[in-house]
Amino acid sequence: MLEFIQIAIGGLVVGSIYAAIALGFSLIYRVTGAINLSQGGFALIAAMIGYTFAVAWGWPLVFAIPAAVAATVAIGVGLASFTFVPALTRLSNANVLMLTAGILTMIEGFSLVVWGSQPYAMPPFSGEQPLAFGAILIPTQAFWVFGATAACIAALWFLIAKTKLGKALRACAENPSAASLMGIDVPRMTLLSFALAILIAAISGVIVAPTTSLQFDTGRLFTISGFVAAAIGGIASFPGAVIGGLFLGLVTQLSTAYISSLFSSAISLVILLVVLIWRPQGLIQGGVARRQDTRDEVKAARHAAKLPAHLGWPLAALAVIVAALIPLGVADNGIMSGLVIAAILFMTLMGLDVLMGYAGQVSLGQAGFMAIGGYTSGYLAINTDIAPVLSILAGIGVSLACALVLSVVTLRLRGLYLALATLAFGLLVDSCAVGFLDITGGPSGLVGIPSFSVGGFTFASPRAMYYLVLALDVVILIGLSGAMRSGFGRALKAIRSDQMAAAALGINTVRYKLAAFLISVTLASLAGSLYAFFFNFLAPEMVGTSRSLELVAMLIIGGESTLVGGLFGALLLTLLPVIFAPLAIYKTLASGALLVSSFLYLPQGIYGALIQVMTRLARPRGDTRTETNAVKTEVRAS
Repeated sequence: MLEFIQIAIGGLVVGSIYAAIALGFSLIYRVTGAINLSQGGFALIAAMIGYTFAVAWGWPLVFAIPAAVAATVAIGVGLASFTFVPALTRLSNANVLMLTAGILTMIEGFSLVVWGSQPYAMPPFSGEQPLAFGAILIPTQAFWVFGATAACIAALWFLIAKTKLGKALRACAENPSAASLMGIDVPRMTLLSFALAILIAAISGVIVAPTTSLQFDTGRLFTISGFVAAAIGGIASFPGAVIGGLFLGLVTQLSTAYISSLFSSAISLVILLVVLIWRPQGLIQGGVARRQDTRDEVKAARHAAKLPAHLGWPLAALAVIVAALIPLGVADNGIMSGLVIAAILFMTLMGLDVLMGYAGQVSLGQAGFMAIGGYTSGYLAINTDIAPVLSILAGIGVSLACALVLSVVTLRLRGLYLALATLAFGLLVDSCAVGFLDITGGPSGLVGIPSFSVGGFTFASPRAMYYLVLALDVVILIGLSGAMRSGFGRALKAIRSDQMAAAALGINTVRYKLAAFLISVTLASLAGSLYAFFFNFLAPEMVGTSRSLELVAMLIIGGESTLVGGLFGALLLTLLPVIFAPLAIYKTLASGALLVSSFLYLPQGIYGALIQVMTRLARPRGDTRTETNAVKTEVRAS
């Protein structure tokens, strides 16, 4: 019994941190209707700055901790002024969510550049000696955690319920347009809610710093834990956020103690998926119900650039010829390998574009299906005599089976709930990849996967693998291009624009969404298998949640709803670190900055910008048609 109490106290400590971060999620969601995935990143920044002030520079804690919190809030408010607040008037809530994922990536990259990849540890505020209550030992830092979390909860409740400023925030949450007509400065209230959420995150970060090891990517753990806690308790409910955080902390600690640390995260994610099936709004519903399947009218303008017909096929043929000739001029194996990786990722990006760009269904777990396909085909190739082609088909079969199970959850969810379900699935696959040691090799990875071979020919070199993947990419691209021009593609675009309106027009939205999902899963599984055969090795970090977010970044940077655009994003984010090896440490920072910039300033992506330039150059002299008439556009993208 004493052991259980001791473990439960540890769970409450961890849960208090999750609850505080979840409060930030709930606050921003209630005011703006959007999810801020950068919340955990600011907790990390505050902890790292606090470490620098207190340990590296030797400041007294009484000055170092407030200074770290203030610096973090200043950084966050400045960043939000140029990114989050403008995005709310231009982007759908789903795209705002992905933009904040870009901000989180930027924060990770900044932390990597400034503090490196080594772990840091803050000393406890009140010494190392725990306090004894009979046989129960409680670390002194736990009291700081409990006190800070309680203070944040009380202060936020007082602000929202008892002050004029709180009334303005509630008005913005209930009806921003009406609040604006009543004289409330909605953008300022939005920025204020972001600042308050950062303040909560910063306090959480500096308080939790002495209880955990800090690294550049710890912010992602804070974000995911807080997001999951808020989703379980109720994303629009302050009490729900607190209850969800405490519940999640207890579950993870008890699972670690009595089952296995390898599966503690998996258990909490299974609970989340169950909650999403049973009660998508969380255990405690609060706030105003928001429609998630379509964006507000002011956010609807978004175009997908298309080449004029007389330019499309000639340029496509030229691109294939150039791609086939590239290996003849590349002698560096590193660059050649980078090209193969980009071509493999392009395969899964085409599937992701069908799902996100055309059907408008947010997916943050695409790499999870790469993992399922890669581990299945790799395991069969190592342990059986089955042909590589058959092992790839087996991987696709297992992936489709998992997708059908997941579709029970995803097909009835929309917007941020869909994003959360796919993120939870990706994290669940990550946990299984680490925990199933006999199948996946655990954290060390699956070693000894043979090179891909078919018909007596082995694709063992980067050049041979390049031509194989190139041929597959061309065939897939031609097939999907035809499908997107058919009634199937038009139905997906209608669903992307407004799911309810599409259903009213007689479109079977469930069937078309499921078809898009299965296409995406098939291509992701195929790409994961080829990835494993190319490297002769597969580890969890190669196909983890970070890869899923990177895939989203590649698609947005390259251009959604184009099928081809993902190639530009894949080439950019894969080859630049190879070509500029000394600058590889800046890859994460650049990736996040490019994603945020693309959302705000290059909505059509690199591909769309190139199309605009080529269309302008191809226009006959004296032709006064506007760019809007010269570039074909499609209906709203979600």
